Amino acid sequence: LVALATLLCFVISGSHEAYTALVGMETAITVLFLLLFLLRLDARMRCLFWPLADIINSVIAALFLLVVCLFAIIVKTNKGTLAGGVFGLILLVLCLVDAVLLCKKISLDKARGRSAPAK
Repeated sequence: LVALATLLCFVISGSHEAYTALVGMETAITVLFLLLFLLRLDARMRCLFWPLADIINSVIAALFLLVVCLFAIIVKTNKGTLAGGVFGLILLVLCLVDAVLLCKKISLDKARGRSAPAK
């Protein structure tokens, strides 16, 4: 919802196309990951480790959002661009929190399934 609010602020304010394109792309990717996990398609498509892909997406999105939203706040051509930049920084924090929580949730060195030693 924060990504959608950021996108709407940038679109309505008529800000630079790069701001709109980046936030629109992040909104679309977030919706696709949400659908992937809600419809349990990650269990069917085992060719990729989806939580790791989500972590990589969150980190890259946070880096891009940092640059774009700081430019939007510094330039602040109008109030809509400023609001979009602030919402974008909130989205940046949420992306970082998502990456940290997913890193804590998954562990690549932990034994899984029946191969775990009995205690």
